[in-house]
Amino acid sequence: MNKYLKVDEVDNVLVALDSLNPGRYEYGELKITLTEKVPQKHKFLTKDIEKGGKIIMYGVPVGTANEFLIAGTVITTDNISHFADPIDLENKKPYNWNPPGVSKWESQTFNGYHRSDGKVGTANYWLFIPLVFCENRNLKVIEEALTKGLGYYKPNRYEAYIHQKLALGRLEPYHYLQEKVFKNIDGIKFLYHQGGCGGTREDTEILLRLLAGYVNHANVAGATVLSLGCQHAQIDWFKQIQLKLYPKTKKPVIYLDQQTLMSEKKLITAALDETLVELAKVNIISRKPARLDNLIVGLECGGSDGFSGITANPAVGVTSDLIVAAGGSTILSEFPELNGVEQNIIDRCMTVEIAEKFIKLQQSYESRARLIGSGFNMNPSPGNIKDGLITDAIKSAGAVKKSGNSPVSDILDYAEPVSKPGLNLLCTPGNDVESTTGLAGSGANIILFTTGLGTPTGNPIVPVIKISSNTALYNKMNDIIDFDAGMIIEEKSSINAVGEILLEKIIAVASGEKTKAMELEQNDFIPWKRGISL
Repeated sequence: MNKYLKVDEVDNVLVALDSLNPGRYEYGELKITLTEKVPQKHKFLTKDIEKGGKIIMYGVPVGTANEFLIAGTVITTDNISHFADPIDLENKKPYNWNPPGVSKWESQTFNGYHRSDGKVGTANYWLFIPLVFCENRNLKVIEEALTKGLGYYKPNRYEAYIHQKLALGRLEPYHYLQEKVFKNIDGIKFLYHQGGCGGTREDTEILLRLLAGYVNHANVAGATVLSLGCQHAQIDWFKQIQLKLYPKTKKPVIYLDQQTLMSEKKLITAALDETLVELAKVNIISRKPARLDNLIVGLECGGSDGFSGITANPAVGVTSDLIVAAGGSTILSEFPELNGVEQNIIDRCMTVEIAEKFIKLQQSYESRARLIGSGFNMNPSPGNIKDGLITDAIKSAGAVKKSGNSPVSDILDYAEPVSKPGLNLLCTPGNDVESTTGLAGSGANIILFTTGLGTPTGNPIVPVIKISSNTALYNKMNDIIDFDAGMIIEEKSSINAVGEILLEKIIAVASGEKTKAMELEQNDFIPWKRGISL
């Protein structure tokens, strides 16, 4: 295995694939002397850089030197600063893409749930939604009753463990069904949140748009919606948003208002009674073959490291290109992690109008961040920095690799549904769960999630496939990781080969194979609040 790597020919840094001791090293015709140890995943300069000079990685500027730096210097947050090329629509260049061959997948199908609006789900859930946080307690009562009564409950193994440690003996077994009553319903999911009232009207509207995306998602058979009655997020407003965004959807939705029903008991019993009736009706649906052009795959990264941009993310990029070439859709999220590669995105936009929407959303987002004393340059976390992602531009240049090379067919604002095949860009924050929550709300029926440090993230209604950037992480945390892309660093497989294997993994999961996040019931749901809470 090589000990260091140059990602792009024009780069002036090398990536340490293993920790390097001080000494003399060669890369082609380059002869570099290291005067200090280079930690694994970190970068060192291939030539002298003047103060203010550009640090180049992935073929783009990712920082500027804070002082004169000699060849062999390890770049850090002390000696370089974040730099991103300014956005310029006038510099948009023609973009040509040669789609990869997908003949081997032409007849390939997955077994999904076909909906009346033409969408195909990779799962079949019934959903409970509170329009306001005041209903969270009622939701909890209903969740316990339904999951235990219908065979969806998973006992907490650690309760018995605690009793054993305290020498109190084992717990008495819970009285719950161990087999599902409704065989074709994968589960009943509950979207707890803290919104719906008390914040800005903008926050409420975005929340309702997001919840509308979940109710009308291809992986959802129907929903029960709970309202208090006096909150900002009114039932009528919610219905209007659904009608506007999802006019073709025809699925059972139960609406219950606590202040109208007058008592908690009436609300809960009505929710149970009406839901049971509808569950019996939707239980008749079963999995049937569907073409790959019905796939909508979200592309996400979290807990990234210095290998993410050279293993897992490029492999996911290959997968994304294959899905697009097969007629499906992919969604790239996390706008703060496009900072520094905006020009590449602009060039790839299929029309000027699409590019203009991207610029508008990107600039609006960053200006809001600056108003509260932040900015995209503050995106890298301490874990990112420790593992080699020194600036936001370095992180972004590696993160965008998840999108492959296909043109951008559409730009989506948060909670805006996918309507076009091809690569879509969705405006979300860099926060993992806020972003995956948004991906599901826009229609992703599978999410690919790359990580270099390990992130225990899932989604209530969408299978999340977690992919490690390095084999050490996979071996250490394979209880939460589904796939190891570290084989690329180990030179056991190529980026293209891993991308193809990932597509096969997607097909298996879309047909019902459970991911680690599903097994662990990692039902993470955090709506993004753009406004300031009042």
